[in-house]
Amino acid sequence: MPQIKCNYCANEFYAKPSWIKNGYGKYCSIKCRGNAQRNGTNFNCFICQEIVYRSIKGQRTSKSGKFFCNKSCQTIWRNSVLYSGENHPNWVDGKSSYRDKMFRSNTKQICSRCAEEDTRILAVHHKDRNRKNNELTNLIWMCHNCHFLVHNFPEEARSFILKLTRHLYFK
Repeated sequence: MPQIKCNYCANEFYAKPSWIKNGYGKYCSIKCRGNAQRNGTNFNCFICQEIVYRSIKGQRTSKSGKFFCNKSCQTIWRNSVLYSGENHPNWVDGKSSYRDKMFRSNTKQICSRCAEEDTRILAVHHKDRNRKNNELTNLIWMCHNCHFLVHNFPEEARSFILKLTRHLYFK
């Protein structure tokens, strides 16, 4: 009964003589064999510092040179560093955050023209039509339908501006 030491964990185990003769019987279990054949490196996750194993191929295919334990840690990094601000593919000039400004303000989310309250169809309209003037006094909520009418039909725009000025004047 040959007792042999495992090449990975040094535990003694029984190996048949035929296994040893054929070059097998080096490891006590499939787990030890798998761990012994690993040729990669352990890294710390870039976000949470958890230990992550990457094979040599996995190390070569990393575009950023950073390693993550799962997709959620990778997404946190991508959204905070890689694709934020000027690095985002949809970045224009950084001055189009007027919609976020309206969300953060206490302005009631209702269309200023037709009083529609469905927030899914609301857009932000610039009263003076200058997209660079993002002051809260220049911004109002409008549904997409009313927004289209005000921008594409001059008579609708005039009547809406009169309605706005009367409303502000008699407030």
